[in-house]
Amino acid sequence: MVRVERALLSVSNKDGLVDFAKGLRELGVEIISTGGTAALLEKNGIKTIGISEVTGWPEMLDGRVKTLHPAIHAGILARRGSKDHMAQLHKAGLKKIDMVVVNLYPFKETVLKGAPLDEIIENIDIGGPSLIRAAAKNYEGVAVVTNPARYPDILQEMRASASQVGEDTLRRLALEAYRSTAVYDAMISSYLARVFPGDAFPSSYSLGMDKAYDLRYGENPQQTGAFYVDPFVAGVAVGKSEKLHGREISYNNILDLESALELLREFPDRPTAVVIKHTNPCGIASSDSLVDAFVVAYNVDSLAAFGCVIGLNREVDLATAEQISSHFVDCVIAPEYAPEALALLSKKKNIRLLRTGAPIAHDELPELKMKKVKGGLLVQTADVQPLDPAALRVVTARAPTEVELESMLFAWKVCKHVWSNAIILAKGERVVGIGAGQMSRVDSSMIAAYKAKENARGSVMASDAFFPFRDGIDEAARAGVTAVIQPGGSIRDEEVIKAANEHGMAMVFTGVRIFRH
Repeated sequence: MVRVERALLSVSNKDGLVDFAKGLRELGVEIISTGGTAALLEKNGIKTIGISEVTGWPEMLDGRVKTLHPAIHAGILARRGSKDHMAQLHKAGLKKIDMVVVNLYPFKETVLKGAPLDEIIENIDIGGPSLIRAAAKNYEGVAVVTNPARYPDILQEMRASASQVGEDTLRRLALEAYRSTAVYDAMISSYLARVFPGDAFPSSYSLGMDKAYDLRYGENPQQTGAFYVDPFVAGVAVGKSEKLHGREISYNNILDLESALELLREFPDRPTAVVIKHTNPCGIASSDSLVDAFVVAYNVDSLAAFGCVIGLNREVDLATAEQISSHFVDCVIAPEYAPEALALLSKKKNIRLLRTGAPIAHDELPELKMKKVKGGLLVQTADVQPLDPAALRVVTARAPTEVELESMLFAWKVCKHVWSNAIILAKGERVVGIGAGQMSRVDSSMIAAYKAKENARGSVMASDAFFPFRDGIDEAARAGVTAVIQPGGSIRDEEVIKAANEHGMAMVFTGVRIFRH
């Protein structure tokens, strides 16, 4: 909780400023201000103290230097709970500053209006970010306000609590402040990268990521690439995994390794193996032992598995290593390797072995998912919500058996990680056929049945979205599928349900779509 007695106002965006400053003055807050901000407030009859009165030093260099002074920054940075800090302020004849209201020079707007480079450079703020960062660092004693949209709520809170700003608000404001300076600096570096010569892949990326290493090449040999990692990421991640053996990691390796980890996170309770090819699973199985899970998963589609990436959610033992070493495998990622397993696999020159060093499970705070498009960035939450079996709706005359239901739930978890349109055929804790990435859902159904061959008979089917026509169900019935789990929601649901009933199949609706694009 901070009682605001003294505030520094220095803003480029003056929206709402006059009303906010009037509200502060009505609460008895002393206002320090600079340049154009001070002129606007004085014009509207709001008394302010000029920055030069506080620093004892005139603004200079055309306003480039005005707030960069101990009288300002000491008043912001002094720890309120430190007797020593407060004694130093008193000895120097300085006062604390309880609120900093700052937003930054219009760098982006200056670039967008086509200004010359010297004008653009002049609109790189120096004092503003320094004030914001200082206040945010000392957020327990200083309210830092960077967004004019917050003015009304802050005034309301102060009026209701004797000019005080609460702890939750202080923390929210500090986070917003750091985000504002981070975005500002990222825009500057992004623009200057276009006009100044520099490395294509610098040592740090402006999203706040560090370069882990250069890649052998990009998605294809004619492309170059680098891998950046978030130094603060929690939980298991490809970028935090230790490479124990093998050649350089490639761009496509990282995508496949990430796909393996994402799918393994769905199955923390059972030894599970997943075989990834071009970011899609071509095999996955759970079992009582890791070696059994791997053998079953690899043989779902052993032809496609050639040169695959393997993900395992238990320590790799010798038996599993022996099975892996009998195949051509590009990468293996697992929590740990038994010494004898590592020694055996390390004899293969071209295999890459990565160790996560921790169990593979869903993080408590999943990361946002991002995809770059030209001129923009798509951002969404991760789809980690587990399916509630109690919420399933049986829509056919026949309900699924307990065995079918268990297989359905297994298939559904896998289906979430297959590129759309996605169809999964499964028996028990193993996939038997996968149809991925087709423009037509019936084509995905046909591919899954083709991959499963005779194993399709008696299997269950999972679909990542509704069936728009009955043809996918007819195709499943021809292959021998006995039960289907799908979201439902098509205008032809009744036609699809009728087809399932004609074939004696059980069908359940989840009400949840799990597209992956």
